[in-house]
Amino acid sequence: MTNEDYLKAIDMRSSRRTFKNRPLDNDTVQVIKDLVDYVNKKANLNFVFMEDGRFAFNLHSGMTSLIAVCGEDTIPAREACGYWGETIVLQCAFHSIGTCWVGTYNENKVLEKLDLPKGVRLYCVIALGNVSPNKSLKEKIMYNTTHKKSKPYQKMFEVCDSKLPDEVVFAMRLVEKAPSSVNRRPVKFRYENGKITASVSDPYSDKSIDFGIAQLHFQLGMSAKGIKGEWKNGEFVVDSQRILKFPQRSEENQKGENTDE
Repeated sequence: MTNEDYLKAIDMRSSRRTFKNRPLDNDTVQVIKDLVDYVNKKANLNFVFMEDGRFAFNLHSGMTSLIAVCGEDTIPAREACGYWGETIVLQCAFHSIGTCWVGTYNENKVLEKLDLPKGVRLYCVIALGNVSPNKSLKEKIMYNTTHKKSKPYQKMFEVCDSKLPDEVVFAMRLVEKAPSSVNRRPVKFRYENGKITASVSDPYSDKSIDFGIAQLHFQLGMSAKGIKGEWKNGEFVVDSQRILKFPQRSEENQKGENTDE
């Protein structure tokens, strides 16, 4: 997928909890496995794909697969889980596969099926499966019950010492669209002396997952405006030589390829 494709996927993505009874086809399953393998190798994470994940959910219906989002018990790993998990979510959205970041599920049952190394944690799961184009009544009710009004990007800033550049405004509007637990938008941004920094109040929590997701959305927005960079220790560091490289269909397909930004 190109950077432009990811931007389209951001607009296409929405949290889905009602899936069709039809399982994902074999080709799609293989693609998701390839994405998970790529993410684990690229970011030193421990994601696990389970083709039948219905055992983990009470409020989801239909044939639900899942990705167990796992990584080391560190703040950087938590952020990486959000960042790289969202790359998979957006690829699924672009190809019309329904997804949902899930924090409330039967954790014990999922852990029983995992063989995690010492020091590796299960942080959350991503539910995925085939969906209808329109949300079900149950999904609409759950959304209205659990989601707060979306926070505009202006209220995400603790400090802003001058007018934001147009490219930062564009990137922040993509952050507005980033999923977060109960739509709380916990990331606090600062714009000082021309630099963007950000943090969350409780980094040893799932807020760092939300932070990682927000980092990806911001980075995609800046890249779309020709500003290349990456997040390092809570600061967006501009690097004009950087090439964004995200998971492709398979390791074989991505050899010698870079994303077209």
